[in-house]
Amino acid sequence: MATERLYLKSIKSGYFTDFNATVSSVDGDQVSLDRTLFYPLGGGQNWDLGTLEGPNGRLSVHEVRGRGDILHTLDPQHQLEVGDEVNGAIDWKRRHAHMRMHTAQHLVSGVVYEAFNGARTVGNQIHDDRSRIDFNPISFTEEMLTEVTRQVNTLIDEDYKVTDSTMTREEVNAEMPPERTNMDLLPSSVKELRVVKIGDNLDLCPCAGTHVQQLGEIGHIEITGKKSKGKGTQRITYELHIPKINPVPVTERI
Repeated sequence: MATERLYLKSIKSGYFTDFNATVSSVDGDQVSLDRTLFYPLGGGQNWDLGTLEGPNGRLSVHEVRGRGDILHTLDPQHQLEVGDEVNGAIDWKRRHAHMRMHTAQHLVSGVVYEAFNGARTVGNQIHDDRSRIDFNPISFTEEMLTEVTRQVNTLIDEDYKVTDSTMTREEVNAEMPPERTNMDLLPSSVKELRVVKIGDNLDLCPCAGTHVQQLGEIGHIEITGKKSKGKGTQRITYELHIPKINPVPVTERI
């Protein structure tokens, strides 16, 4: 049975840090649960860290991977067994950094697409301290990067709301060009998509990552470098400044 992904229930779910779960399988140092708040590696976003507290005390979660069944990598001597009840807690500082970085990535990708002849995002990697995006076809000048930075930071200052919903492929395509949302990269078997929207269709993109509720939480972006990746592809790296808005996580256990 697939693990229930608690962080996907709504944008607000990304702000929860504590949850209850039951161990559903154990394979060495990898433990799966019936439900989890831990985000697994995927969609360019890095995994959450945190702890699981069970019958034998508190255990550190070192890595989280998987699609259907999400595997939490623990110390080999964890001693958890199928059926054990655990209390999970994610590292909020790391989670919120990923939320800020991921929403910033959507903004940058949208601005570049609109400003520079439909240049597409062809890859990205979200970390808590820095992130990167690959675009094609494009060759950035310093003036172009300055303009991207200006537009993105202006949108952040306007503090648009970020929401999510479920839409069909047809509904998404009716609102955004398929090239902008990279619809061709999604399996055709997937008919209903979780989409993240910024403002009133300022940006709309299928995404299973965690995101902030307001752009003001991001903090200004700073593009720190660019690199050619061949065949018309360029990679930009960026960091985020400390935001003016720092939300309090929801510590109520779910």
